[in-house]
Amino acid sequence: MKWLLVDGFNLAFRAFYAMPSLTRPSDGFPVGAIHAWVRILWKLQDQEAPCKIVIFFDKDGSQRHLSLHAEYKANRAETPPELVLQFPELKLISEHFGFCIKEQSGVEADDLIASTAQALSASGEEVWIASADKDFAQCVNDRVRLLAPPPPAQAKAGWLRMDAEKVREKFGVTPSQIVDYLSLIGDSVDNIPGLPGVGPKTAAMWLNKYGTIDEILNAKDVIEPIRFREIISGATELLKLNRQLITFQTNFQTNLDAPYVSDLPACRTFFERMEMKSTLKELEQRAGKQLELF
Repeated sequence: MKWLLVDGFNLAFRAFYAMPSLTRPSDGFPVGAIHAWVRILWKLQDQEAPCKIVIFFDKDGSQRHLSLHAEYKANRAETPPELVLQFPELKLISEHFGFCIKEQSGVEADDLIASTAQALSASGEEVWIASADKDFAQCVNDRVRLLAPPPPAQAKAGWLRMDAEKVREKFGVTPSQIVDYLSLIGDSVDNIPGLPGVGPKTAAMWLNKYGTIDEILNAKDVIEPIRFREIISGATELLKLNRQLITFQTNFQTNLDAPYVSDLPACRTFFERMEMKSTLKELEQRAGKQLELF
């Protein structure tokens, strides 16, 4: 069975910035993100034909990460209020489509996704994770792969399907080395500082030569370029913290026994309420005679 696990906030922000500032004609309620969200999910559904789709959201911040690093994600701008208004509607239409929504207070969606992917793959299921977050490259194995969206300027390029070979091609390291790779270069999106001056090429070069951060630390007196020897000598605690922040916690339990059944009349009512006439028309075309059965 093929599962599609979707990084909800990641996709919602992508949808929000992919569309102009569209509003409902009757009252000005923002609907741009909803338009893009629906079309992206339909495209993924058509392209991947998964048996089940589960969408994960953050809720109340990640207590695990904040306990380790109080400034975790502190550099992120506030979510646009127009997008905040649309979040409940994004979740609602997704449920009408028959997709499952998962969130847990104090737990980052990434940890829930990684836990679910590990559990499903261990039971023999095929798993695809849809997200632009490079952290998910650590999850890739024979049964877990990534779907990375194209850059906004290359929207027509389509979603990139990433297995272990593609991960190595993109980052220069294997999935098992991704945590160490990101620990070395840092992650500005999550406000995780890397080693000063260490970029992707240097990190990949070291990991290909030494294998792990532990071995890089052991080689601190002979590491090249020479200018990094002093930096690495004082970086043990930083790299240890970064590893903890970047490594997913995969022991969370997710109940996946949802019906996964679409409610076409509810979808129709939703699009009528949102005054999304073109999307309603597309729904009717996609559903065909199914709508006539109700």
